[in-house]
Amino acid sequence: MYRYDEFDAEMVSSRVDQFRSQVNRRLSGELTEAEFRPLRLMNGLYLQLHAYMLRVAVPYGTLNSTQMRKLADLADKYDKGYGHITTRQNVQFNWPQLTDVPDMLEELASVEMHAIQTSGNCIRNVTSDPYAGAIADEIEDPRPTCEILRQWSTLHPEFTFLPRKFKIAVIATEKDRALVRAHDIGIEIIKNAEGETGYRIIVGGGLGRTPIIGQVLREFLPRIELLPYLEATLRVYNRYGRRDNKYKARIKILVQETGIETFREQVEAEYSELVPLDIAVSPEEVSRITDYFAPPAFKKLEACEIKTKDSALARWMKHNVLPHKVDGYAIVNISLKPIERAPGDVTSEQMRVVADLAEKYSFSELRTTHQQNLVLPHVEISELENVYKALQAAKMGDANIGLISDIICCPGMDFCALATARSIPVSQAIAERFQDLEHQSVIGDMQIKISGCINACGHHHVGHIGILGLEKAGVEFYQVKIGGDPSENTALGQVTGPGFSQEELIDGIERMVDHYIEIREAKERFIDTVRRVGVEPFKEVLYV
Repeated sequence: MYRYDEFDAEMVSSRVDQFRSQVNRRLSGELTEAEFRPLRLMNGLYLQLHAYMLRVAVPYGTLNSTQMRKLADLADKYDKGYGHITTRQNVQFNWPQLTDVPDMLEELASVEMHAIQTSGNCIRNVTSDPYAGAIADEIEDPRPTCEILRQWSTLHPEFTFLPRKFKIAVIATEKDRALVRAHDIGIEIIKNAEGETGYRIIVGGGLGRTPIIGQVLREFLPRIELLPYLEATLRVYNRYGRRDNKYKARIKILVQETGIETFREQVEAEYSELVPLDIAVSPEEVSRITDYFAPPAFKKLEACEIKTKDSALARWMKHNVLPHKVDGYAIVNISLKPIERAPGDVTSEQMRVVADLAEKYSFSELRTTHQQNLVLPHVEISELENVYKALQAAKMGDANIGLISDIICCPGMDFCALATARSIPVSQAIAERFQDLEHQSVIGDMQIKISGCINACGHHHVGHIGILGLEKAGVEFYQVKIGGDPSENTALGQVTGPGFSQEELIDGIERMVDHYIEIREAKERFIDTVRRVGVEPFKEVLYV
């Protein structure tokens, strides 16, 4: 994985000093909250419903065991003993004191971490496939491209104050595990007919209050042209993106109002005015960065399988373990979806367990996922049982990856100042109703996603079943969408009709699930059945 050079370290350290001064000026009254707000947001510090929230960047979801232990220490020292994995693969702390934040940032800098550009109208943390560098079907490891984008976009003088926040995701497989078509720019690493590696550029996707699926801006972009072409795209957005209405300020609105053809012409015209070599990364620099992501020293092992009579272990391997591109190794998903905690929450004790497992079994490397789970990317198959036992002992051994209780959920009104309804209790109620793991296996692949307001941080638009919490006259209610899909077949769900109370909602979901099991054909997934029969049959049982 990438390691900071001397310039990175100096930049991050100087930012800590700057922010410490800004906090002191705020505490002394020299800065008003209005003056302090943009400064704290540029350092990932939000003021939420009950307290400040610090969002720590985890570039492309990759971190090491030392960094995970530092996060555990921060959780104990400055928070309430836990952190939270976000849908952008970052880590949040929900209870820091303002006076402690500079010290937190200083401690993060000591392990090559920071909170820069995790908020504000800038290019945010670039996300990617959590299985990068480990999954067999990738064209190449997408993380060097992510790292080039991170270095290019960090404190970019033109793009620090965009009309709105800007999100980029990169994948290198046909299977989409990063939701690239719901990003401002999605990048797919592909090969053309001549076998050359380059990029498919997708633009104008996004969720929020106006969900839109991105469109192809360039079908194939040569590798050397990536940064100049993105620079041209960002310039067009920066020039024409609306700043009079923040709800209309995202690039998806510009692309929709302009039309993809006209927008493409504008980008190409801007691109023709650039001198690409002034912006492009040299092959030597690409090679230098790529070397940081060289595969670890895998052993030469034979391909093998574990045969076990332990049904719980077998179930965990079925749902949580994936084949690795190297014989004898596997990818291990760690579920952070216990009933008693919010989806994505992980205690300091669990962080240390995961750090120890990464160090012992996965070359000290681990990943965060936009599904709000963790991944050990390189585990020897012969060690899977030991890893499972350690996770079970730490209450992280749930075999539910991709199943109905593996729910994406925003913080909702329990934490968020923007939320209009609670979302965490809803996710817990669903998980409790379907807590039987055998029944979850029978249901199969199911993506439930919950947002506590129309900003859609819980990705409800692309849930097989999406749930939106709203409020009217002081009463929370929940609207249901069906048929969304976060995969490479990205689709937005359809609203079913009037909302429900939480109690009515859980019963309605159970009726839809039962109906799906009753009418599905062969190994049809829930989303496949919805596509085959349409939404109406599910609405009928939902509104019984």
